[in-house]
Amino acid sequence: MLADATKQVVSTTLEVMVLFSYLGYLALAGSILPGKIVPGAVLSDGTRLHYRCNGLLSLLVLLALLGVGVQMKLISPTVIADKGLELLSVTFIFSILVSLVLYVAGCKSNDKSSSFKPHVTGNMLDDWWLGVQLNPRFMGIDLKFFFVRAGMMAWLFINLSLFAKLYQAGNANLSVILYQLFCGLYVIDYFFYEEFMTSTWDIIAERLGFMLVFGDLVFIPFTFTIQGWWLLKHKVEISKLAAAVSCLVFFIGYQVFRGANKQKHVFKKNPKAHIWGKPPKVIGGKLLASGYWGIARHCNYLGDLLLALSFSLPCGTSSVIPYFYPIYLLILLIWRERRDDTRCSEKYKEIWEEYCKLVPWRILPFVY
Repeated sequence: MLADATKQVVSTTLEVMVLFSYLGYLALAGSILPGKIVPGAVLSDGTRLHYRCNGLLSLLVLLALLGVGVQMKLISPTVIADKGLELLSVTFIFSILVSLVLYVAGCKSNDKSSSFKPHVTGNMLDDWWLGVQLNPRFMGIDLKFFFVRAGMMAWLFINLSLFAKLYQAGNANLSVILYQLFCGLYVIDYFFYEEFMTSTWDIIAERLGFMLVFGDLVFIPFTFTIQGWWLLKHKVEISKLAAAVSCLVFFIGYQVFRGANKQKHVFKKNPKAHIWGKPPKVIGGKLLASGYWGIARHCNYLGDLLLALSFSLPCGTSSVIPYFYPIYLLILLIWRERRDDTRCSEKYKEIWEEYCKLVPWRILPFVY
């Protein structure tokens, strides 16, 4: 029994070291590596945060360091695949502890700025879940932006570890390669356009509580990789036609997702910039109704859903489990669209009504 207990302690220590080494690297790299300084949205008190968007460089440097570590046999490329459940447990506990600290620190804050002003309802569960402060910081690090970066990057590293295990077993077939390719391109693209994240709903509107901390550190990396874990345990052979369809869905999804987000980001920077070669149509001087935003009010959600579907298609159709991500995302985005519709209706009033009349479709034209 003593030997078993000792092994458990050693194992837990390993997972804790992996987690804190990873987060420590991101904190250090995010602070010292060069990157474009991007101004965030203007807050209610007229201030705005600035973000150092060096996520892609941080990712590439970490990949290089891990590559050297693997070559020198200092680290196993399959460590995450081998210790997935243990790492999930440690990260989950860490998320609970962090959100509790955020709740206590937020409630004690006397800061009146938009970023740090506490929003306390008196319901501890709600305040802990949704968060108390909009942009809490630790040692100069914007925690909300940091956790999103950590989750997205972890998604890629979990997949790479799963691929290494499959490759070592000789099971890296077409299904595995397509899944890895789609997810890898998606994550790298995210960091290539990381500055676009500064104008998203999560960054500008959501307070930082357990919902976001858990979502970023646990839910994104450990559930968005369900397809990878599935392929690790189930060998799937897909036809060339199915592979071609998967590629087509990914390509269309990427074009819609990236195109819509880019149009909105450019519009916010320069409201007069042409979209699809024409001057933009703007409702009330505030709402873009051209390009993808003239097709559906959340056309970017449609692109995101198609991308999510493309990640699952290489897993075949023998089980619904690999399709958890697109199903979850569909529910989440419909819920978020409804919340955003209510928020925009209150904020823009008759301008939003005019926009809804001009663009009646919420996500999918002619369907929803």
